[in-house]
Amino acid sequence: MDPSREYSPGLRSSKLIVLDRDGVINHDSASFIKSPEEWRPISGSLEAIAKLNFAGYRVVVATNQSGIDRGLFDMQTLNAIHEKMYQMLNRLGGRIDAVFFCPHTAQSQCECRKPKPGLFLTIAQRFHADLTGVPCIGDSLRDLQAAAAVGGLPILVRTGKGEKTLAAGDLPEHTLVFADLAEAVSALLATGLE
Repeated sequence: MDPSREYSPGLRSSKLIVLDRDGVINHDSASFIKSPEEWRPISGSLEAIAKLNFAGYRVVVATNQSGIDRGLFDMQTLNAIHEKMYQMLNRLGGRIDAVFFCPHTAQSQCECRKPKPGLFLTIAQRFHADLTGVPCIGDSLRDLQAAAAVGGLPILVRTGKGEKTLAAGDLPEHTLVFADLAEAVSALLATGLE
């Protein structure tokens, strides 16, 4: 996590949204995103984040990154990947206020790996926020389950693992489904889904 991108007291009055990273903001890979070169934004995703910023939203990322525990990449590489994301967003006038990640594999039984709500509870604490009704956008069931566990509004996008997630069914109650992050953000800003 880059401390310079964490909670800023001046943003307390703005709205909050939580995004998964891989499959929502950038193209996912079955063999993990292991370098800045492998990190490629999904068309329209960075512009959607900038639109959220312009509309007064704090954008926070909550992402499982078990590639660290697996030894596929280290913290320096993860920071470099995120720096690429920040720079590309910055060119569009957008920003991500914080990235929260779990470095563990499922075998660790940690509390921070989605579908457990640990990352979301940390976000709530760090931003002094009640996550009830907060839009939480992901492409996998575990993203939606973690959001539902803290009372967030689960939103599924069909990018990344989204189509498989939708086909498998058993989504949390009140889950909304959109083609991608750009469509979800357009709907959110047009109708105020919260």
